[in-house]
Amino acid sequence: MISFTLSLVALVLGYLLYGRFVEKVMAPDDRITPAVAKADGLDYIVLPNWKVFMIQFLNIAGTGPIFGAIMGAKFGPVAYLWIVLGCIFAGATHDYLSGMLSMRNEGVGLPELIGKYLGKTTKNVMLVFTVLLLIMVGTVFVYSPAEILHSIGGETIMWVAIIFVYYIIATMLPIDKIIGKVYPLFAFSLLFMAGALMMVLYVKWPQLPELWSHLYNMGAEAQPEKWTDAIFPALFITIACGAISGFHATQSPLMARCVKSEKMGRPIFYGAMITEGVVALIWATVASWFFYADPAPGYELIAGADKGFYTSAPAVVNLVCNDWLGVAGAILAMLGVVAAPITSGDTAFRSGRLIVADWLKLDQRPIVKRLMICIPMFLCSIGMLVWQIQNPDGFNTIWQYFGWSNQALSVFTLWTLTVYLVREHKPFWLALIPALFMTTVCSTYVFVSKQMLGLGDNGYIFGIVCFVVACIWFGIWYKKTIFRIKN
Repeated sequence: MISFTLSLVALVLGYLLYGRFVEKVMAPDDRITPAVAKADGLDYIVLPNWKVFMIQFLNIAGTGPIFGAIMGAKFGPVAYLWIVLGCIFAGATHDYLSGMLSMRNEGVGLPELIGKYLGKTTKNVMLVFTVLLLIMVGTVFVYSPAEILHSIGGETIMWVAIIFVYYIIATMLPIDKIIGKVYPLFAFSLLFMAGALMMVLYVKWPQLPELWSHLYNMGAEAQPEKWTDAIFPALFITIACGAISGFHATQSPLMARCVKSEKMGRPIFYGAMITEGVVALIWATVASWFFYADPAPGYELIAGADKGFYTSAPAVVNLVCNDWLGVAGAILAMLGVVAAPITSGDTAFRSGRLIVADWLKLDQRPIVKRLMICIPMFLCSIGMLVWQIQNPDGFNTIWQYFGWSNQALSVFTLWTLTVYLVREHKPFWLALIPALFMTTVCSTYVFVSKQMLGLGDNGYIFGIVCFVVACIWFGIWYKKTIFRIKN
């Protein structure tokens, strides 16, 4: 619990200190924002700042800071380090800079920003990659809440259909009709759940593994015959939304179209990511109690937790919320867990619609033009859903590729931000360091992971080569750019 408390304090200080430094680098001013300059009553609408924060938080949260943190906690308290350092120096910086950059470019989506700073070819590749990722997000975030709701009552396929119909409606309507009215309530539920669990943790004050005595792969020690994932790079793919997530850069432009003043960028973009880091930290601690508490792991103390170390993340949520929070608390907690993925799913489709609209230069005010984009996206998602339901391991397969794709997208976003900062003569190391780190993580995962090339330990050599190539490429580009600027 001491490691948890120190990590919690570090996240708050990160927002107050490093967040302010990043804000000074971006230097927000009084220029007119897209929400005012391009107001259209559909996607460009000025919303109250507190609503924008709540919507941004719920958009980026999904199941990532909950399920990812629970799975990541199996590695041990080293998960705390990644959540804290990743969130402050990578994730929140990534979200803030991408949100502000979108705001200064008329609220355009991520592929347009990538095209402006990394070139037209990269833009076209990332356009396809990003839209496919967003469809994958929508598909994953249909099935996972449907499974949770199935545990309460009704068939999974029924809940899938209900959620999907909601997605269609929310994607098509103006942002202030459903998202602006309902999302703040859902965000409150998610925050209530996290706050209630944190209070119970401090009341219980369980004996948990601490950083200074357990800075190694505890999962491999607990189940060496089954738990074979190495901390690097698996931890950094498993815990994404609680530390850094490329998906967030597709969501920040949605809110960049609703913010009245640039000066609200840090509380909204940087602050929402820090808040998500707090949620991830709480769930990582709850999971640590469930898997490793001394003298008895939590799963030995809760009736129905018969799968021990291999209890699934959704099952951990169900078991802990019911055991700790009682009926009323569990209902609110479950609402938060269900609402988070659903709301991320529909904004994923909405973001996909806007990205394609930017590419095709289609005015989105006529509903016919919205349908032209949305129908192909929804048909593609339905195809993924059918395949996922028909295959026993379909969800896990899509989730694994979603996890890597999500982090790969953060790599391109960070390199875009690095190029922007270099061109503007700003401290580019803010984005360069996390860009190099995440490049190494994602490339190493491709070579090492059994789900990809599966080269085992030999894959690390190729990961190092990718890091060296990235450094050399940036160095050459930087010298050419500085020379061109000077002359």
